[in-house]
Amino acid sequence: MPADHGEEEGAVLAAARAGDHAAFAALSERYRRLLRAHCYRMLGSFDEAEDMVQEVLLRAWRGREGFQGRSLFRTWLYCIATNACLNALERAPPRVLPQDLGPPVTASTPASQARSTPPWAPEVPWLQPFPDDLLDAEPPADAVPADAVVEARETIALAFLAALQHLPPRQRAVLILSDVVGWSAAEVAELLELTVPSVTSALQRARSTLRARFPAGAPDPSAGAQVTGRERAALKVFMDAWEQGDAAELTRLLREDARWAMPPAPLWFDGRAAIANMLALFPPRWQGREFRMAPVGANRQPAVAAYLRRHGEAVFRLSGIHVLRVSDGQIAEITTFSAELCAGFRLPSTLTD
Repeated sequence: MPADHGEEEGAVLAAARAGDHAAFAALSERYRRLLRAHCYRMLGSFDEAEDMVQEVLLRAWRGREGFQGRSLFRTWLYCIATNACLNALERAPPRVLPQDLGPPVTASTPASQARSTPPWAPEVPWLQPFPDDLLDAEPPADAVPADAVVEARETIALAFLAALQHLPPRQRAVLILSDVVGWSAAEVAELLELTVPSVTSALQRARSTLRARFPAGAPDPSAGAQVTGRERAALKVFMDAWEQGDAAELTRLLREDARWAMPPAPLWFDGRAAIANMLALFPPRWQGREFRMAPVGANRQPAVAAYLRRHGEAVFRLSGIHVLRVSDGQIAEITTFSAELCAGFRLPSTLTD
């Protein structure tokens, strides 16, 4: 951290500790994006992460006099956030995707079974997508150091988040603090009241679980992700084919081992042939439906908001967001979240022609 930045932050912090709420709000706002992403990784829910950030900042304000400055203010906030998330996870089941709940529909699934519409399951604690615009927003003037800004832009892919949910909460915290935030084993051990050898062991087990859970061909979760031109091109073809009701083109875009999941329905399709069968039974323009597609950013992956107009209706209504994983120009995975699971996206609820 540059000296002038540290001195300026120290002055603001001194005013905040003395009870200047405006100074505290200005200082803590610099770290909101980092805290939101951290809580999202821990909890798997955008909505809960938003609420947790508010709780963390409230706890920090109430406990401001106890901050002695022996660590960075950012580090202190991470400590509060991690402990608050761990407490919440003691009472909450892990967030899931349909792949976690049961076997897929495959090409050999009987047509009668594939045709039946699965019940919606809003009561299930579903993993939620994360809007990219909250990562991309310009930070306040003299905000966090550059390395912290980069951190907020990394390790947010759906596959990584889904795999994290299979870790016990403390293992999850160890992995995130070590591999994402970049803390040493000693720093993690101090926060979690563990020994350094136990942190090292937990980190090894967590990494092993993630490797086993990560889809074949998915990008390295530790790498910073930006949507590439090739991914945007695949997304554009996907959008056009969906609007035109071209099931054959949609099928052509898919890898042979592609998967498609549709929370909050406990339903997922495994393989291009299975997805082709689904599109033949329920094409985009099934029963006179029409779609308008609008590109969005979600989890640093190509994504599109789908607006549906049913036969006889005047407007297109937001039906959900498709988040794609593209590999070598083909679609390897689609996760279609219903609109109810995408409350954090700043999207209009309806579109007209």
